[in-house]
Amino acid sequence: MKNKPEFYLGTHVLNHIEKTQVPLFVSFKRLRKRKKKKFDQNGKICVDSGGFSEIKLNGKWTITPQEYVEELKRLQELGLKIEWAAQQDWMCEEFMLEKTGLTVIDHQKLTVENLIQLREIESKIHFIPVLQGQTLEEYFHHFDLFEANGINLRKEPIVGVGSVCRRQNTDEIGYLFKCLAAKGIKIHGFGVKIDGIKKYGEHLVSADSMAWSFGARYDKKCGSCKSTAKNCANCLCYALKWREKVIG
Repeated sequence: MKNKPEFYLGTHVLNHIEKTQVPLFVSFKRLRKRKKKKFDQNGKICVDSGGFSEIKLNGKWTITPQEYVEELKRLQELGLKIEWAAQQDWMCEEFMLEKTGLTVIDHQKLTVENLIQLREIESKIHFIPVLQGQTLEEYFHHFDLFEANGINLRKEPIVGVGSVCRRQNTDEIGYLFKCLAAKGIKIHGFGVKIDGIKKYGEHLVSADSMAWSFGARYDKKCGSCKSTAKNCANCLCYALKWREKVIG
């Protein structure tokens, strides 16, 4: 592999922020549960907007851009240092379109509008754009739509690519990342596991996954922690060992 992407360990356990120095990818929905306790952060933190569950459950965003920004600013006041946060994008899988009753183009337009709104609100948070679509042509269309609205994706420090998680091990997604990287886009891959890193990691600048937690529900205990839980689904020791396999 010519290039190894920086790998952010996805976690739903907030105290992992205080317990490790590895880069973490944490959901906004989890982070906002921290009300008063200060963060004692040891490594990089990037924020997942939680769009997948938001659209899947509600068929729309129930959190306004203003609310999203204000909550992140509150977390910053608690000491959270945010490298970047994903915008409130609209996924384009078929079951998401059925949930919203909208088209791929509708979701793409809403995604562009959201990034513009987020960046118009005063804050020190860097919100990354997220490309959405199903086919290569649709992702290219979304690229052009961002450009038409004054957002030059080639100049962005990082660009997320959405709606690929359930297709991540396919040659189709590998080709998509290759083509987008050829356009000069610095790609972050959402939810990319070991096989995905092997297939197309050279085209990514960074990636994240918390697949370790799902696997730990059915795997044997890691043997490194003193937890009395029946599995290691919340175990940092297990998560770190899994991450080593990914980046190794």
